[in-house]
Amino acid sequence: MSTRIAEYPIHSQFTERWSPRALSGEAIARETLLSFFEAARWAPSSSNVQPWRFVYGLAGTPAFDAIFASLVPFNQDWAVRASALVAVISAKNWPKREGSETKPFGSHSFDTGSAWMSLALQAHHAGWVAHAMGGFDAARLRQALAVPEDHQLEAVVAIGKPGDKALLPEALQAREEASTRKPLAEIVAEGRFSF
Repeated sequence: MSTRIAEYPIHSQFTERWSPRALSGEAIARETLLSFFEAARWAPSSSNVQPWRFVYGLAGTPAFDAIFASLVPFNQDWAVRASALVAVISAKNWPKREGSETKPFGSHSFDTGSAWMSLALQAHHAGWVAHAMGGFDAARLRQALAVPEDHQLEAVVAIGKPGDKALLPEALQAREEASTRKPLAEIVAEGRFSF
């Protein structure tokens, strides 16, 4: 694994956490998985709306198979050894209140992203991998999981114990290391957008 070096002092959880694809296939206890969702539950949320929703399937179950079937072939090649697959979903509207119209909730994806990061960090602290993917067929997944139209499919997350990279297709083995990040100067500006 490559060494990640921060430009400024930060907690090591941020540089140590990464998204390997090599998974062992080891089963996950439901209680362990639920602890990851518990961490997500406590994420920051605009007006405490908590728009995030998670639908999961454990390996060897029809729910896992339904989520797996929505993945693009590239992701199926490695996610087949996940212990669980999780669909990350967000509610696009403010909760309906009596006497009011339904209104769009502008930060639903932003808030759900904070919940995903909380889940990822909790999994990392517990010695598990949580690898988010954007490569899936949203229409197929929506139908398979009966996700209403007023909810957005954000990602699918493969959860598992780290495995031997030799289990990966050859093309992925060379990529099985923690990636670097852009320097702060490319993502942070003072006063105005200047990138």
